[in-house]
Amino acid sequence: MSTPLNIAVLGCGFMGRAHSNAWLQVSHFFTLQHKPVLKVCCGSSNDPAKLNKFREAWGYDSVESDWKKVIDRKDVDVIDICVPNHLHHEIVLAAAKAGKMVVCEKPLAMNVAEAEEMVAAVEKAGVANMVTFNYRRVPAIALIKQLIDEGRIGRPYHYRATYNQDYTISPEVPQGGRALWRLDAKVAGSGVTGDLLAHSIDTAQWLNGPIRRVVAHTETFVKERKHVDSGKVEPVTIDDACMFLATFANGSMGTFESTRYARGRKNYNTLEMNGENGSVFFNLEDPHLLDFFRYADPISGKKVEDHLTGWQEINVTNFEHPYMKNWWVPGCTIGYEHTFTNSFADFLSSLEGGPKFEPTLRTALSTQRVCDAVLESAKKGSWVEIGG
Repeated sequence: MSTPLNIAVLGCGFMGRAHSNAWLQVSHFFTLQHKPVLKVCCGSSNDPAKLNKFREAWGYDSVESDWKKVIDRKDVDVIDICVPNHLHHEIVLAAAKAGKMVVCEKPLAMNVAEAEEMVAAVEKAGVANMVTFNYRRVPAIALIKQLIDEGRIGRPYHYRATYNQDYTISPEVPQGGRALWRLDAKVAGSGVTGDLLAHSIDTAQWLNGPIRRVVAHTETFVKERKHVDSGKVEPVTIDDACMFLATFANGSMGTFESTRYARGRKNYNTLEMNGENGSVFFNLEDPHLLDFFRYADPISGKKVEDHLTGWQEINVTNFEHPYMKNWWVPGCTIGYEHTFTNSFADFLSSLEGGPKFEPTLRTALSTQRVCDAVLESAKKGSWVEIGG
């Protein structure tokens, strides 16, 4: 007999849809004790018709326009935060105080100071919590983690990450409002650093360990845009592009780049890692494929015979690959939405005695520290040590 777990999703935009779908699907594909119930969706009171349409589309029991009322409800177990970044801090503090489990979208907060308070709140309350850095649950990236743990990469030398898009190139694209709040620093906190590079940083630190120092440069290519809320042309204060160098605690070197001005790139999220025994390369736009170069055996250290060396393209869809036994037959791929389902499956499993879920808010705090250091370095024009 399954145990109902009542879910409240705050925010009915793009991420609200992704999370709603995952909560609905997780019990269909993973054997779990808990069965999520979509209890209430919370969105803007400015468009009640749209909010009700969202409720009907995903099958929520009810709707609400005030998130504080949602947190006060006795029939809600999980507060799933899919609202703009500037609201994360207050909601997490209130949810933790009410004893609710917390699911929070990335980036965790507007800055490290907020993030520290959020971590302290959930840990004091002792509530289960997670941050949806969902790319950890791409089977190919999870397979990279497995290869690293098996010693197939060996001593790491280089880590390279890019996350490029092109949707804000036109100067006619406005800032602000429900659709383009990511271009408004008062709401988003930062531009590509918090929105895109936060993903790259989380993945890098999961695979390659802590980043210790960074030096960065940011650029805002379109300096002014019309603001949706005011109707006036206002300065743009987020970063359109960011590049930074990093050194890791293990002695390896890292390069990170992100932009929304890479014409033709829609969600080009790549990573490459080079080590003593091998290398890996991954591109999110081909999420089922992993390129692996094997140079030496991880146990014996013996070099692979010369006529067998070379890049191997692995189709990560077999039952032995991470998560794939829960989905389709080998050769049938899964996509973006499945990474959230995999995430929620692991979170629910952790509530049932399974492995501790990562990343928690505390783990996301370490990513926030790197993001803040990157922005600080870009202002100073010099290396910045990562605190904490």
